Amino acid sequence: MSQKFSLQQRLLTRTLGAVLVVWMGTAAFVGYEAQHEVDELLDAHLAQSAALLVVQQNATPDDDEPLLDAPTLHKYAHRVAYQVFDEDRLVMHSPNVAHTPMAQHTQGFETLTLADGHAWRIFAAPGRGRDVQIYVAERVDSRDEIWRAVLRGFLPPLFIALPLLLVGLWWNVRTGLQPLQRLRQVLLKRDTQTLDPVRLPETPQEVQPLLDALNDLLQRLALRMETERRFTADAAHELRTPIAAIRAQAQVALSEATNEKVRLQALQDTLVGCDRASRVVEQLLTLARVEGPQDVASEPFRLDQLAQQILADLTPEALRRGQTIELLAPEPLQVNGQSTLWHILLRNLIDNALRYSPDGATVRIQAHRLGDSQVEVTVQDSGHGLANDDLARLGERFFRVLGTSATGSGLGWSIVRHIAALQHIDVQVGKSAELGGLQVTLHCRG
Repeated sequence: MSQKFSLQQRLLTRTLGAVLVVWMGTAAFVGYEAQHEVDELLDAHLAQSAALLVVQQNATPDDDEPLLDAPTLHKYAHRVAYQVFDEDRLVMHSPNVAHTPMAQHTQGFETLTLADGHAWRIFAAPGRGRDVQIYVAERVDSRDEIWRAVLRGFLPPLFIALPLLLVGLWWNVRTGLQPLQRLRQVLLKRDTQTLDPVRLPETPQEVQPLLDALNDLLQRLALRMETERRFTADAAHELRTPIAAIRAQAQVALSEATNEKVRLQALQDTLVGCDRASRVVEQLLTLARVEGPQDVASEPFRLDQLAQQILADLTPEALRRGQTIELLAPEPLQVNGQSTLWHILLRNLIDNALRYSPDGATVRIQAHRLGDSQVEVTVQDSGHGLANDDLARLGERFFRVLGTSATGSGLGWSIVRHIAALQHIDVQVGKSAELGGLQVTLHCRG
C-alpha cells in the first residue's frame, strides 16, 4: 500500500523550498552584482587618478635632485599607492611602496600580491612622455570592506523578510485549502440515503470541478438506486400472480393423486406459470439494464445482419406454431448506435409480433434506406391488431391487451420506448396496410 501524503504539507514543502531557492539565488546575484559594480567603480577611480598623474607629471627632476615622497594626508592613505617612472628611474611615489615597479605590465589592470603581503589592484598607464610609466594601486581588502558594507546594508532586511514571507505562505496555503476541509465536513454530516447535490458557499474555481464530478456521481448513484428500487417493486408486483398460480397448480397436483389427467394438466399449468415468471424476471432485468446509465459508445454495425441473428433465434418457436417470418432487406444497412440495445429493441418487437399473432400468421420485417441519411425498419404482422385506445397506452408498465391468450408481462413496450429514446429512434405504431395487423415503423439516421 502506498504511503498517504498530506496535500497541505506537499504544497508547503514545495512552495517554501522554491522560495528559499529563489531567495538564495537572488541574494547571491545581488552580492555578485554589488561586488562587480564596486570593482568597476574603484577601477574607474584608479584610472582617473592615473590620468591626473599623467597631467601633473610635466617635468623630469634632475639626477642630483633628491626624490621626495608624497605626504600622508589621511589614515587611509596607506591603502592606495602610486609610482611614476621616467626612463626606468622612479621620480615620484607614495611612501608605502618600494622603489621598484609594482607590476611588469605597462598598461591595463592586474591584481598582484606585493612584498608587503597584501593583494593590490594595480592600474598601469604610459605618461605623457615616451619613457614615462605610471602605476596606481589600491589594496584589495579595502574593496572587500566596501563590498561587505554594501551587503550589511541589504542582507539584514532580506533575512528579516524571509521568515515573514515563509509564515505568510504557510498561512495562505492553510487558509487556501479550507474549502476542502468544509467539503469534508459537509460529506461527514450527510446521511447515507441523501443523494442530493452537494452545495458549498463561495466554492473556488479549483474545487468546483471536483464538486461537479462528485455531484455527477451522486446523481448516477441516485438513478441506479431508483432503478433498483423500481425493479424490486415491479418484481414484487408482477411475480405475485405467477407465483400464486404456481402454488395453486402444485396444490391441485398434490390433491389429485388418483386423477392422472387432472394431475398432469396441473403440472403443465405449473410449467406455464414458471415460464411466465421466468419471462417476467428476464424482462424486468432487461428494463433495469436499459434504464440505467449507458456507458457504451456508439459504433457502426450491420442492421440487416442483426435482424438475421434475431430471426435465427425466434424461428424454431414460430415454426412450431406454423407462423411465417419474412425478412426483406435488399441491401446492406450500416447504422451507428449501440448494437446491444438495438438487439433488445428488435427482438422485443419481433417477439411481440409472433407472440400476439395467432398460429399460422405472417410476420414481415422490412429494412431499407431512405435517401442518404435515413434508415426505415418496419415490423408488421397479420394478427388482430390493436384498438386506438390500446395503441395510446402502449409503453405503460404492465399494460397488456385484454382478450389475448399469450403470456406476457406488459414490459416489452416499456423497453422499446426507452431504448428508442436513448438511440434517438422515431417509433410509429399503426395498422398494417399489407397484412392487416399491427405495424411498427422505426426511423433512424443511417
